[in-house]
Amino acid sequence: MGNIIEIRDVRKVYRVGNEKVIALDNINLTIEEGEFCCFIGTSGSGKSTLLNLMAGLEKPTRGHIKIRNTYIDKLNEKKLALFRQNHIGFVFQSYNLLPTLNAIENVSLPLAFKGVPKHIRDKKAKAMLEAVGLGTHLKHKPSQMSGGQQQRVGIARAFISNPEIVFADEPTGNLDSKTTREVMELITSIARKNRQTLIIVSHDISIASYADRIIHIMDGNIQKIEVVQKN
Repeated sequence: MGNIIEIRDVRKVYRVGNEKVIALDNINLTIEEGEFCCFIGTSGSGKSTLLNLMAGLEKPTRGHIKIRNTYIDKLNEKKLALFRQNHIGFVFQSYNLLPTLNAIENVSLPLAFKGVPKHIRDKKAKAMLEAVGLGTHLKHKPSQMSGGQQQRVGIARAFISNPEIVFADEPTGNLDSKTTREVMELITSIARKNRQTLIIVSHDISIASYADRIIHIMDGNIQKIEVVQKN
């Protein structure tokens, strides 16, 4: 299918007081369209920094990141925001739902930013919530839902715009093992069905079994890459 993400000679250095902290050191990687990659590493390994760079939330200190034919490291903040709006979805560990909005309103937010009329975005949000098993929770606010239900709302929001790439940062970090399996099966099934590229960052090795490739990050470097053999 071809590469959708290309990372070339990427380095990320943070300044903490008078010290330099190397978060990523000379990363080179390509990710194919429709591939599911899982970045595994302990806290502080650099995996979330790499996700943030790929998603255009931060810029590399050195090197380039290309998505499709766009070098996102060269875009200004306004163009980056527009690029994310048109191409990228996010699933977060802490769900990042707005507490004053109900499920339909939370899910439809990406469409609202795109200027989609309310009746259309509400219809699409309802369909997405039904697809993730929350057809009876359309008017529920986050405080009225369990962690697993809130994450399902977050998944519906991430996929509602049919983005080319979905980034998930520790999406099951706050969930028990049973709910983790349900959420992972949900995310992967939607992405496979729509031929979307899925990139998950986690410290939980059990999540890696869902991936096509497991990329192990340690001390800001790619330690090894495993290709997952499917039954």
